[in-house]
Amino acid sequence: MRDLTTEASNPASAAIDSLPTIEMLQVINAADQEVAPAVARQLPNIAAAVDAIVARFEAAGRLFYLGAGTSGRLGVLDASECPPTFQTPPELVQGLIAGGDHALRHAIERAEDDPEQGKQDLIARGFSPRDALVGIAASGRTPYVLGGIDYARGLRALTIGLSCTPRSELAEKSEIPITPVPGPEIVTGSTRMRAGTATKLVLNMISTGVMIRLGYVFGNLMVNVQPTNSKLADRARRIVSTVAEVSYEQASSLLDRAGSVRLAILMHKCKLSKSEAEIRLAAAHGSLRRALEIL
Repeated sequence: MRDLTTEASNPASAAIDSLPTIEMLQVINAADQEVAPAVARQLPNIAAAVDAIVARFEAAGRLFYLGAGTSGRLGVLDASECPPTFQTPPELVQGLIAGGDHALRHAIERAEDDPEQGKQDLIARGFSPRDALVGIAASGRTPYVLGGIDYARGLRALTIGLSCTPRSELAEKSEIPITPVPGPEIVTGSTRMRAGTATKLVLNMISTGVMIRLGYVFGNLMVNVQPTNSKLADRARRIVSTVAEVSYEQASSLLDRAGSVRLAILMHKCKLSKSEAEIRLAAAHGSLRRALEIL
């Protein structure tokens, strides 16, 4: 453990407990500014992961995140954000955490130490060779995650290893390694900080990049948004108003008739009935841009 980057002592914070509050926060902020460049150095591998996941989705596969502690919580968070943001079915992107959902709020001691449980949690979700697995472990050595990766490799599923330690075991076991290395934590070993931030940035890129490639974003607008509350309903109306070039009130009427942002836009811009718009959108595999380009 002492040789892991995530366990190393950061000289910049060696006396952080003796600093005035503003200087303490400046040290933390300066360290945080090193996270994004660490992620930037991994962009080619992140891009490879996005394209490989898209290929799995197009072959009826799914995406799973597997992690323990902070890593597991970040995976569950990213997965849970996909349905409301992109209107994906909840089973398309799934997050698994060592110790189960109870571990989202409570530390489950030793849950991360069981490689067999990583395998069993995937089996319980019906993980298959068509699927993709992102194993998440800041240290790159969490047994729960490695057990899941070994199982996925045995099935010849896509394996992606996200860790924050150079030449980690997780990276070596994974088909696509993603290894941002932001360096030692300000509080030694507290990987919820810099490693956690790097992990969150990468997961944001993976899920958002995949959804953009699948056509769930038009321009920079989330045209698959579900108007499930007042904020999202207002956003949906504004998106329809912008893309269809109609008033807010007309957009509201279009949404009421269409039932979705994409159909509302198609119906107006292509002068289609709802059933005709549904057929065209299906022919474009759900991509609004491709549907608008169909002659």
